[in-house]
Amino acid sequence: MTSATHSTLFPQVPDSADAVLDGLDPEQREVAMALQGPVCVLAGAGTGKTRAITHRIAYGVRAGIIQPTSVLAVTFTNRAAGEMRGRLRQLGAGGVQARTFHSAALRQLQYFWPKAVGGDLPRLLERKVQLVAEAAARCGIRLDRNELRDVTSEIEWAKVTQTVPADYPAVVAKSQRDAPRDPAEISQVYAMYEQLKRDRTVIDFEDVLLLTVGILQDRHDIADHVRRQYQHFVVDEYQDVSPLQQRLLDLWLGDRDNLCVVGDASQTIYSFTGATPDHLLNFRTRHPRATVVKLVRDYRSTPQVVHLANGLLGQARGRAAEHRLELVSQRERGPEPAYTEYADEPAEAEGTARRIRDLIAAGVPAGEIAVLYRVNSQSEVYEQALADAGVPYQLRGAERFFERAEVREAGVALRGAARAGGNDSLLDDAQGLPAEVRAVLSTKGWRSEPPTGSGAVRDRWESLAALVRLAEDFEQARPGATLSDLVAELDERAAAQHAPTVQGVTLASLHSAKGLEWDAVFLVGLNEGMMPITYAKTDEQIEEERRLLYVGVTRARFHLSLSWSLARSPGGRAGRRPSHFLNGLRPGSAAPGSRGAAGRSGGIERPVAARRKQRGPALCRVCGRTLTDAGEMKLMRCDDCPSDMDEALYERLRDWRAVRAKEISQPAYCVFTDKTLMAIAEAVPGSEGELAGIPGVGARKLGRFGAAVLDICAGGDGVEEPAEADEEM
Repeated sequence: MTSATHSTLFPQVPDSADAVLDGLDPEQREVAMALQGPVCVLAGAGTGKTRAITHRIAYGVRAGIIQPTSVLAVTFTNRAAGEMRGRLRQLGAGGVQARTFHSAALRQLQYFWPKAVGGDLPRLLERKVQLVAEAAARCGIRLDRNELRDVTSEIEWAKVTQTVPADYPAVVAKSQRDAPRDPAEISQVYAMYEQLKRDRTVIDFEDVLLLTVGILQDRHDIADHVRRQYQHFVVDEYQDVSPLQQRLLDLWLGDRDNLCVVGDASQTIYSFTGATPDHLLNFRTRHPRATVVKLVRDYRSTPQVVHLANGLLGQARGRAAEHRLELVSQRERGPEPAYTEYADEPAEAEGTARRIRDLIAAGVPAGEIAVLYRVNSQSEVYEQALADAGVPYQLRGAERFFERAEVREAGVALRGAARAGGNDSLLDDAQGLPAEVRAVLSTKGWRSEPPTGSGAVRDRWESLAALVRLAEDFEQARPGATLSDLVAELDERAAAQHAPTVQGVTLASLHSAKGLEWDAVFLVGLNEGMMPITYAKTDEQIEEERRLLYVGVTRARFHLSLSWSLARSPGGRAGRRPSHFLNGLRPGSAAPGSRGAAGRSGGIERPVAARRKQRGPALCRVCGRTLTDAGEMKLMRCDDCPSDMDEALYERLRDWRAVRAKEISQPAYCVFTDKTLMAIAEAVPGSEGELAGIPGVGARKLGRFGAAVLDICAGGDGVEEPAEADEEM
């Protein structure tokens, strides 16, 4: 179960092929029944494309038209492939291969390598950055951390576009690609990287596709073997296919045309990796007999969210925009999208955290809320703001649910209890499956009430709580189910990476949010230079940024908030502007090309904090330099300027913080960050007013921790005296 669903449900397997079609709308049903020949599904955001294609496969299998082992369904992420396998299993179509392109290719490569090449398949290189760094060093080229990352990405792009090192400079010039370094230097590093891989007998993920393509091209017997195995192909997110992936797909197909592709050109957001919507847009040219179905009924978002999404694409230009889908919401009306302008980034993060806390108090589950930003470096200020507000959160891109240590431990404990049956004393007083699960997981840290705050303790509890909820839903769907039945269900879900929902606000980049959805979405940092990103120069790059924002908007089911800030840091120059993508959409702004209101923001909410008189720039109290770094601004001095900090006081504050964090089950930084403790140890405040004036000490923390901190600054231990007990009578 992903964030794209409300709850963990266990629907009954349909009892017939016709029952598989129940509940599909007319267009989805048309997709499900088009089982022969080429099929192109143009599916807008929230229109149920995964539902349509999984029901198509299941209907073909249940009707006896398609053998499950003859189907290969490919997509782009392990999460999406896992969700597809989970849905197919629930529809009674187990045995269908649903994999990523890389996973499917690696499986075939491992199987055919001994026959095609001989010996063992070379070791797969998990991370290529270190080898690229060595290649650059051998070429006498110095790369800093960011350049190293960019050059590595450029090598990946070259390989998926089937560009060899010698041709790279010419291809870059022809395509007008903005290379991160001199193309001749990148070509040199790329060639050395390939040489180092050969010397060490290793391959990377792009080689998996390249080598599979090579074997299928050169060995017709192996290609025939694969084609006998797989008769039907389904490709999800077809707008993201690279030239290399398309070449592999063509080799899998041969001269057949039992191919169903699903995509939306308006959600093409990975062109920097070599993805192109051209294969989707040219599908009908390559396959004149293709059945084409458009899915435009949006079941995800309210009319207000859909109206904004349609308006955003209505301003788009280029070939993808010419094929945009006009979505039609199928939901009840909801609240209007909220537009908020803040004075600075910290104020934006704090305001967002307050709104999230209010939504949770109003009944919106934390797991149904997301904060989405353009680049990962924006997450830190929101992590801190949510922690300060006492709101649990999880970072998108963390380890998979079933690979978490606490989930593995819980699985072992549940399996042991299932084997022991009535002989496990833990289960003596447990009545029913959920009670048994709660009893077992109580030995692993689960309690009926969650720990306060966030951090590792809360993350562990949330994982175990997700398993408890899974057991409750499982018993409701399968009355009489045993602990052994649940363990079997967990094993199947782990194999399919079909994880239950973990409660906690999601922090994610817009790219990583693709394919997910939430009840409430906060799109933050929508400033010119960030959205569109400053290095988007060409018309097509800017249009891809617009599509990225469109993806963010369409993640929201009900609540949608869009915000930006006028300055980077408190006291900074308020010279920022909201994204021009919002012109004509946000209140008081004019549409692109019109005259008059452009640039005004009437109707936009401005928090009280944003209207206060702007402070002057923050200056280092030692050298007088203007400070821009948040950590330096807390100290009111440059990091490399001399400090007059009371070291002993700082250590006492750290010791107190460690104890306090353990008491409230939160990470230490949620009490005070290191920089804030350093600022306190330098200022040695003697009153609440002096303590409140230190950056990082807000009103909430002042009320919660102020007395203890002032006591420590005065030489005490920060331990509050207990109230005197009444004398015994």
